[in-house]
Order: sequence, then structure tokens, then C-alpha cells
Amino acid sequence: MIEDLVSVAVVGAGAAGLTAAIAAADTKERLPGRVVLLDGAKRLGAKILVSGGGRCNVTHEAVTPKDFFGNRNIIRNVLAAFSVQQTIAWFASLGVDLKREPTGKLYPATDRARTVLDALLNRARRAGVMVCPDHRVREISRAGSEFRIDHCHGSVRAARLILATGGRSLPKTGSDGDGYRLVRNLGHRVTPTVPALVPLVLEHSMFHAALSGLSHEAELTTVVEGREADRRTGCLLWTHFGISGPVVLDVSRFWTLATHQGMRVDLYANFAPSRTPDEVKAWLLAQAAEHPKRSLSRSLTLLVPERFAHSLCLYCSCDPQKTIAQVSRIDRNRLLDTLTRFRFPVERDRGWNFAEVTAGGVPLDEINYRTMESKATPGLYLTGEMLDCDGRIGGFNFQWAWATGWLAGRSAAGSLRTRSKASPDL
Repeated sequence: MIEDLVSVAVVGAGAAGLTAAIAAADTKERLPGRVVLLDGAKRLGAKILVSGGGRCNVTHEAVTPKDFFGNRNIIRNVLAAFSVQQTIAWFASLGVDLKREPTGKLYPATDRARTVLDALLNRARRAGVMVCPDHRVREISRAGSEFRIDHCHGSVRAARLILATGGRSLPKTGSDGDGYRLVRNLGHRVTPTVPALVPLVLEHSMFHAALSGLSHEAELTTVVEGREADRRTGCLLWTHFGISGPVVLDVSRFWTLATHQGMRVDLYANFAPSRTPDEVKAWLLAQAAEHPKRSLSRSLTLLVPERFAHSLCLYCSCDPQKTIAQVSRIDRNRLLDTLTRFRFPVERDRGWNFAEVTAGGVPLDEINYRTMESKATPGLYLTGEMLDCDGRIGGFNFQWAWATGWLAGRSAAGSLRTRSKASPDL
């Protein structure tokens, strides 16, 4: 038993949970009771520590609703309530200065994710939050106007409850999806959840293994049941198992969602993203006319990396060393189609252990976007990855965590202060 009755219980000590606990406790007006933060892991913040290659991509300099998938009207209001500038100022108040990289991503100046986690934990403890690692929550029930939270060491009652258990991505860090069971029991729906920001595995017959470690620009188009679902350009990374890199991670959600729904999905690439197929065709003809003795492979290196050009020629059954003027019209058309409309033979995604975020969750229209309070269960607040909102790669999902956590924490505490003033005996 931790304590018989607390003001606010936060379940989950990740980015959203830590923010919510701090926001609830770290105010001028003290709460009538304590704020308790429960987490099943013995060591907190594992997902923060592994994010951004161990550097923690805290946010992005420009965050808009278009960077997310979900109910964008609601997303817009949530993001406006705790903006990027407020995030930067808040982290500065925690002693964490952020630096901007050319991509617009913001990282701690120390380049260490540990800096972010330590600052959050230290502020939580200074604010009086009772931080309880190794307290896995097993069941939650409603007891009148309060919540009873049963965990592996006993139970606690709370006037307000904030769920920040995360989704299903990176389950080794503690977000194994059990929070969805808890929130269903409290009256919410959960839309189908699939891995997002996840690498894709290609069939063994592909040439990806020979290109492992190579990255270059590509335009990817996702086609679901014959209709274009998404088109975007970015950096593609070839790996020993298939493809990854920012552009692949961003499009992966469309592939996983369609596959989960039993729909046909195809992923195509234009490896000359700044040119249309007709422009690439004209370019190939011009190269043959201007440099007839140059090899096909060498000619293609003006468009794509050399290793990729060589592999692409072999894949098209074209001799890389043949002069470009000797390439037949049939071979040239096949090469053109492969360059500008390459269909990836995707076998599967790499699964939850490699996914950075979850697509799906509690529908956003089931919460009050001004407070993050549940419409189904008064006194319950939902945050972060539990909700049906996922952002593209680049710090956007962290911004969602900070914003929803801040709103939930402040709102939960504020509702208690209002009740306390109205009923002094409480």
C-alpha cells in the first residue's frame, strides 16, 4: 500500500506520464493531496533513452496538424495548447537547453537523452511527486467518484487518474499494450493498433543485402486497393533485411494498416524524385546522344549512387558495362520503369520490437481536447501514444506526448482545486 488516497495518480512514467505528473504537482497552488506516478519498469524512461539514437529528438521547430494522422481538428487544438515555443521554454526551465539541427529537429545541447530523462525525474521529485518504479498496474476500477488502482505491491485510491501507458511499440521498454485493456475496462473503444515508424522487410530475392548501409533520396508512393494513399519524398536506407530510413518509416503506417485490414497494398519508388518518368526518358536519350561510349552504370551514377546503379542494372537484366548507346529500346524502357516505378516486394514489417510508435488507439473524439479528460469516465485523463494519433518521424510524437501530458496534468489538478474551493471540507 502506497497511500490510502491521493489527488492524482499517473500510470506510466514515459514522456507523457512524467510531464503530466510534473504539470499536476508543480504549481503555485498546492493540491489537497499527493501526486503518485506508477510504472511497471524498475528503470524508468527506457523509451526516452533509446530515442533519437540515444540523443532524444525532443521536438521539431515547426509542428503542424499535417505532421500527424488522426482527427486533425482535435490535434490542432491540442498542439495549440502547448506549442513548440512553450516546450522549448519549459525544457529550459528544467535546465535542458535545446539545439536546432539543419533538419529542424531539436535535441538537447548535450546530445544525451539521459539529460532529458534526468531533468524530468528531478523536477518531478522536487515538485513532490511520489515516483514509484516497479509498480505494475494490474487492474483499475471506479469506486464512486474515485479510482482504485491495483498494482503488484497493493493498491491506491485516487481522485483523478491519468493514463500514460503508451502503445505497443518497443514492448521491451514497458509499453506492451496492456494500457488498452485498462482503458477498455473504463469504457473506451480502441481502434485497431499496428506498428508505425517501422522498417520493412523485403523478399530474399531482392538485392537489398548488397546495398546494406547505402542511403539516398527517393519518392515513395503507397497504393491501397489501386488508389494512391500517400506520396512523399525523403531519405531511403537499404539494410540487410530490406528498407528503412525516414521516408520508409513515415510510409510504413499505410502498409501496416492496409495489411492488417486485409487490403492489397503496393509500395512504389521513383529513384529520380525530382524528375517525372518522361523527363527521365528524355534524360536517358540525351545521355545516349551526348555520351554514347559511356557505360550504362556510369551514366546512371549522375542520377543515383554508384552501388545502386550497378544493382539496378543487374536487376533489370541489363549489362552495367554496356555503353548507353547500345542499350536497346526494350531494355531502356524496362530500366526507365524500374527507375521511376519500382515496386518493392514487401514481405512484412519488422514488428513491434522495431516500431517507434503505434498507429491506432483510443479515438480522439472520446476525449475533451481542452483538458484530455475522458467523455466516458469523468476524472479519467488520457495522453500520448494511447490515443489514436501518430506523427511522422522527427520529434513530432514527443511533441504530442509533452502537449497531452501537460494538458492532462494541469487539467486534473485544476479540477481538484476547483472542487476543493467549492467544498472546503474535501
